[in-house]
Amino acid sequence: MKKLDTKNIVLLDGGLGQEINRRSRQDKSHPLWSVDVMMNEPDLVVKVHEDFIKAGARVLCPNNYAATPMRLKKFDLESRLTDIHRKAIALMDEAVSRSGVNPKDISRLGCLPPLVSSYVASAAPNYDDAYDQYSMLLELQQPFVDGFLVETMSNLTEIRAVIDVLNTANEPIYLALTIKDDGTNRLRSGESIESALELLVRHRVGACLINCSRPESVTKALPLIVKSGLVFGAYANGFTSINALRPYGNVDALEKRIDLTHEVYCEHVLGWIDSGASIVGGCCEITPKHISFLHEALNSRGITCSKLI
Repeated sequence: MKKLDTKNIVLLDGGLGQEINRRSRQDKSHPLWSVDVMMNEPDLVVKVHEDFIKAGARVLCPNNYAATPMRLKKFDLESRLTDIHRKAIALMDEAVSRSGVNPKDISRLGCLPPLVSSYVASAAPNYDDAYDQYSMLLELQQPFVDGFLVETMSNLTEIRAVIDVLNTANEPIYLALTIKDDGTNRLRSGESIESALELLVRHRVGACLINCSRPESVTKALPLIVKSGLVFGAYANGFTSINALRPYGNVDALEKRIDLTHEVYCEHVLGWIDSGASIVGGCCEITPKHISFLHEALNSRGITCSKLI
């Protein structure tokens, strides 16, 4: 599979939902996270998107990560599924329009997230239910986006389901795994990264990424992806630990790392690029300032930051 140009790195945004949540007026986070904020402070969502664009990001996803059928049903909001997704996409598009950047230079990717929990793989539905729900999420977003980013995949069941949905829809597959932070190179489910990579190689995915894991864990796991021959990348989080967050809980249980400065995070990312990564960015607690610092560092190396699709 052809590698992306190492002088032309795809730059994602950072931790959209966490940044929206952090800036909100609310005293306590809601289990629906930044989706709940969006209902009351839509202008804030536009502003955060815009700040990531101005920082240099050229790939955006709408603020709909927590708006899955199962999560919305838990809070009696299932009837608002379509409205929430349409609103998230409209706010993303408004930010692109306001940013002053040519819309043709930005990839607007639909988000296909874990259906219940980012980190507790046992909460995931069975294959058939996952397939039906991913089909629904794809159908809601497909007319309005350039493609899809599958994020924070913690288990093989959801991975198989979402791959099959995207293949049926003839959509390219850009899929991000989330891994344990204990250095074992395993998915949050305990399944091996190698087993996920075998699946991704067999389906000729467009790229494999690691996201929402500690950058140190990403660095240890990336050599396995290098060996697979897949186009790859990473966007890590800035949490001290994710162990306190349970299904349908809220992010107030998590703590931000104070040691992961703009400079430190940038050094991690530059190391990934040196190993061959061609798609980079940030996840939870990685702010527009982190992305801006990274963007400037890449430019200083003569690297152009671009969109994905």
